[in-house]
Amino acid sequence: MGRLDGKVAIITGAARGQGEAEARLFASEGAKVVLGDVLDDDGEQVAASIGENARYVHLDVAQETDWASAVEAAADMGILNVLVNNAAILRPAAIEDTSLDDYMEVINVNQVGTFLGMKAVLQSMKMAGGGSIVNISSIDGQQSKNGLISYSASKFAIRGMTKTAAIEWGRFDIRVNSIHPGGVNTPMGNPMNDPRAEKEPYIYQAIPRVGEPVEIAYAALFLASDESSYVTGAELNVDGGWRAGAVTPGLPGTDYVVEYGYDPA
Repeated sequence: MGRLDGKVAIITGAARGQGEAEARLFASEGAKVVLGDVLDDDGEQVAASIGENARYVHLDVAQETDWASAVEAAADMGILNVLVNNAAILRPAAIEDTSLDDYMEVINVNQVGTFLGMKAVLQSMKMAGGGSIVNISSIDGQQSKNGLISYSASKFAIRGMTKTAAIEWGRFDIRVNSIHPGGVNTPMGNPMNDPRAEKEPYIYQAIPRVGEPVEIAYAALFLASDESSYVTGAELNVDGGWRAGAVTPGLPGTDYVVEYGYDPA
């Protein structure tokens, strides 16, 4: 038996990267999956490769009408139990170089898209007697970096919206949690597919490598499944220990030697 047998899930941003990994894993665990994205050719190909338990729909997450179509597609497959708000964009720029249009483009996808997604599935999940919403935030929703004014603002907002929804909807047995990935080897996180990006930026991290999309997908699988039936309003970091603190060469407790020009000896 699969961990998601009998469940129907909508996953946004599912044409590639984390969303694709989540869609493939969920289907392999018994779920029927609606893949939503704006990358139609890629999304259709992913859904076709998964098979009869997957369906692709065009879903601009900032558009309520697209959400209505996605929920309708899910209803055609069964009872909607799961939503993974995964779709996101990143537009790095210094604050002074960020126009209002640039800022709002990120906010509309990452933050408004998550809000609309939660609203769109509420009635279906209430009728189903419960469900699980998994909102993909980021470690940059717990801290920030230069150049991330719009991205970090949107991911901080997802943390807050997750907790509000968890409080309001717990009485319907609808659980709402957030996942906070660190660096992940996706087209957004590593657009040039640079092999150095898989390790070099993470050398001071407890697990000194980039994360892979399937590692985020397994966290989403846990929160989507009945195994997490008493978990709501929680933040799950999947970051290789990034937020735990930094490995410090030369101090006791590690024989760590950095490959990129630093030798504590």
